[in-house]
Amino acid sequence: MRQADFFTPNTRAIAATQATAATPGVQSNMRTIGATAQTASFSATFQQVQGEVARFIEQGGGSASSLSPQGQAYLNSSAPANVLGSINQGGEIGEVQQQFLASIKPWTEETGARLGVAPELVAAHAALESGWGRHPLRQGTADTHNLFGIKAGAKWQGEVTDAMTTEYAGDSGTALKKTERFRSYPDQASAFRDYAQVLLDNPRYRAALNTGADASAFAQGLARGGYATDPNYAAKLSQLAARLQRTAAAD
Repeated sequence: MRQADFFTPNTRAIAATQATAATPGVQSNMRTIGATAQTASFSATFQQVQGEVARFIEQGGGSASSLSPQGQAYLNSSAPANVLGSINQGGEIGEVQQQFLASIKPWTEETGARLGVAPELVAAHAALESGWGRHPLRQGTADTHNLFGIKAGAKWQGEVTDAMTTEYAGDSGTALKKTERFRSYPDQASAFRDYAQVLLDNPRYRAALNTGADASAFAQGLARGGYATDPNYAAKLSQLAARLQRTAAAD
């Protein structure tokens, strides 16, 4: 979230009397001190908002109206296309989300069996990374089918595409936009199978494997393994996966 979302610049100049007019050097120091204080205040406020949203997600979501205006804005901007979708408005999965889940169901079941986790956890991960399939990575006008945001490292021999992504840096989780190279697949089946292989081959994600229906353990295993830089990634994924599990159990 931009600093302007929290603060309205104070455009009123400090009036100086003729007898006590500040010198240019003093004015410069005053501006520096003011800017430093504003930056520190923004950092503290931003961390408070992050904590508020993290607690909201960990406690199961609900109506986003319970959040502060800053919290609502951060929730909407920090997840692709608001991956919580209509589940924030009473717990039900919307029609668009249901269509997406149905389209990937064969692959979530296959992938879940390979990883030793419930298929709803895999579906939640795909939904989180792709905004319920509405914002897939593209190679020109073609769909890359990269639903999991997997980057193309030096060892990747397949097709690639460059795309803008959000990375979070520092203890405060400052969001930064940058261009990265991602893997491109010929179809969804290839994307899911490569995703499973990435998790199986990389020892960093060992804690996420064979976690069954434990959404929190799966999400924490991915986050601690460095799957994403978002400081609230585990909370978002576990909350979304738990909602999908409850919906599946109710059907």
